[in-house]
Amino acid sequence: MTSTSPTHSDSSGGSSRLDNHQDSWEIIEGLKGNPGDIQEPEKQEGFLLKRRKWPMKGWHKRYFQLERGILKYAKHGADLKKGKLHGCIDVGLSVMSIKTKTKAIDLDTNNNIYHLKVKSEKSQEVKSQELFDDWVAKLRNHRIFRQNEIAMDPHERERFHPPSHVSPNLNDSMRQCRSSLNTQASVVQQAKVSAWLHSSEDMDKSCRDLEECEAYLLELNLLLKSMEVLHRTYSAPAISIMASTYDLPKKKKSTRKWRSKNNSKDAKKDPPSTLQVPGCVSPIHPPSEDFCRLAHNIHSTLRSAYKSLSSERDRLKVMVDLQAPPPAQVKGLKSGYSLDQPDGSRLLVHQASNDSRVSIPESEFFDAQEYQLTSSSSENEASDDESYNSDVSDSISMDTGYSNEGGSERHNSACSAGSGVQVARRRSVLPSPQPSGSGVSLWNILKKNIGKDLSKVAMPVQLNEPLNTLQLLCEEMEYSELLDTANNTEDPYQRMVYVAAFAVSGYASTFYRAGSKPFNPILGETYECDRPDKGFRFLAEQVSHHPPVSACHCDSKNFTLWKDVRWRNKFWGKSLEIVPMGTTHVTLPAFGDHYEWNKVTSCIHNILSGQRWIEHYGEISIKNNNSDVCQCKVTFIKAKSWSSAVNEIEGVVTDTTGRVVHTFFGKWHEGVYQGDPPSAVCIWRPNQMPVDQDLYYGFTQFAVELNELDTSLKALLPPTDTRFRLDQRCLEEGDIEGAEEQKQRIELLQRERRKVLEENNMTHTPLFFKKSKDDTWVSCNTYWEQRKDPGFSTGDFPVLW
Repeated sequence: MTSTSPTHSDSSGGSSRLDNHQDSWEIIEGLKGNPGDIQEPEKQEGFLLKRRKWPMKGWHKRYFQLERGILKYAKHGADLKKGKLHGCIDVGLSVMSIKTKTKAIDLDTNNNIYHLKVKSEKSQEVKSQELFDDWVAKLRNHRIFRQNEIAMDPHERERFHPPSHVSPNLNDSMRQCRSSLNTQASVVQQAKVSAWLHSSEDMDKSCRDLEECEAYLLELNLLLKSMEVLHRTYSAPAISIMASTYDLPKKKKSTRKWRSKNNSKDAKKDPPSTLQVPGCVSPIHPPSEDFCRLAHNIHSTLRSAYKSLSSERDRLKVMVDLQAPPPAQVKGLKSGYSLDQPDGSRLLVHQASNDSRVSIPESEFFDAQEYQLTSSSSENEASDDESYNSDVSDSISMDTGYSNEGGSERHNSACSAGSGVQVARRRSVLPSPQPSGSGVSLWNILKKNIGKDLSKVAMPVQLNEPLNTLQLLCEEMEYSELLDTANNTEDPYQRMVYVAAFAVSGYASTFYRAGSKPFNPILGETYECDRPDKGFRFLAEQVSHHPPVSACHCDSKNFTLWKDVRWRNKFWGKSLEIVPMGTTHVTLPAFGDHYEWNKVTSCIHNILSGQRWIEHYGEISIKNNNSDVCQCKVTFIKAKSWSSAVNEIEGVVTDTTGRVVHTFFGKWHEGVYQGDPPSAVCIWRPNQMPVDQDLYYGFTQFAVELNELDTSLKALLPPTDTRFRLDQRCLEEGDIEGAEEQKQRIELLQRERRKVLEENNMTHTPLFFKKSKDDTWVSCNTYWEQRKDPGFSTGDFPVLW
């Protein structure tokens, strides 16, 4: 609990402060000072309430046992003795926070957030409080003991046996499976590899290098975890509790040097580097020194493996050249293929995250047919409660059928081949690359907001990306071609598959964007996106500030889409959870369909480190309000700590009786496939990422275009459009100081406008949206007419910037 200065006042003011203190989340401190000898804490066990895992709700009673910094739990105490665990938590590697008023304890392990609490009854309030205080004290002591154990020797972390939610039986199976796989790999290497491979010294050397590299990576991962513990230790706020504190012995202090199993010659050549720590008997090698040494070893080994593979490639090329020349038919096919080869923007490549994990297993590849999506195609806790890039958008024939009412010359600068649609020549890169955010201490900002909604917390501009939440709603329209295809598909079941694929496609771009956040819209801010090349016109407006609500509307000859969304963001110590609220509506005029669906929960992991990664989990339910012929459910599967599978989705389309008509699966960042492997058909794949996306916020090409502003477009937009927002524009151009200054000025203007409204007992009225009978926000259908005539230059708009 956070340290507070003692008070001797019995006034109501002091009582009020105490109530506020108990009603807020408080972070429990970790190890302070140098590692040393700490006596092993007493074992603690008993029943606690634990929130059920998603998708179930509510709380259930579980028996917990805390021993040597490891918290295990099962349904009953007897199950723990039999080894039937429901889960296991290393509290030393978790961020721990408590709320005294509700007697709640949260443990954020990065992969999972565990919500625990002591059962509170009015008749036993004193006993419940004592039990809560006892658990908090014991957890704190065990956490310090465990962190000290890891700090003394990073490889102590390997003592933690089962990962979360893995029973001993399953863990044994995993070890046997790994052993079997290693044996099989050895057999394959010795028996199934062809003779030329055996004769190749370069390939043997490359294999040895890669095996050595794998060992380095495992050690590097252990060291990184240990460094995270120390980072939290020295950056966490000073927190104390009233009882059972552990003080390091002052007389018997012992320290160990950070060391690793592999001692390379390169490391010996480096000049000695030590870190003098007050109170230490001997100097300590900083973990960062070992980390850099291991990273250097990995780089050198991979470079050696690359040279070996290059040499082997040259050898094979010579062998192929010495063979008989290919027949004329093969020459003809090669020549024809080289002429028909699509440009680099159309190549199918597998996308891999640059900042998620050390390695992610490759996706399954299916020998599958692909739908050529044209406008004419018509058919086409387990025990506890027990890539590709798509040319889909390029293959869809677009015939928008409506003119650009705004008369923007900008959209008449180029012509889309074969479609008759005028397409803009849009920028392909941002004005400036992403600046470094290394100078921002995110922990200092977030440590006071555990469990709170972060939408009201001011963040430094370095954490932002040069896009707005309104623009992100538009970004979800990147694969609107799927809705065009749905509107031209007779089969209602297949039509539902395309709608579901569109719902999934909106999450694809988030795979590369876990490192930054969008700007929060100002009340009254608007954004338009007129895309004749894609056949739609999009409009969004920030219609409410508290709570923040964004509404949008998108028109096309093939569909109409509208929604209003608000987000609730909560920080749990290592993870940021984003829970969206709102419904997406889509109508297809060809069949009179009106689909609606919800969004799923998103979670950004490793929020305090550079290796952030995002996952989405939950269930999307899609229904057609104008027909009960079929329904659809899409499940975003939450990653499991014992499985390498991530970002997976599964979906089914059922008829009125519940019979499954279509199934589909895939990964939300790689593609959606219909049917069963290996004959599954590809329904959707994301477009290829720009080659320099890691330098430009991880933006897709579509995202790069969203904030572009040229002279011809500037004359057509209202002054409230996001493109005129100065702080966002400064960040896009790399002016961090200017962006921060403008951000503070714009936020001050918004507070002053809100104050004037409150003083005059007035409320804000949105310009282009209104509330419907069911409390959803819908378009007034006046924007595009006003844009055409008389234009926005004569309108009465608030001064937002």
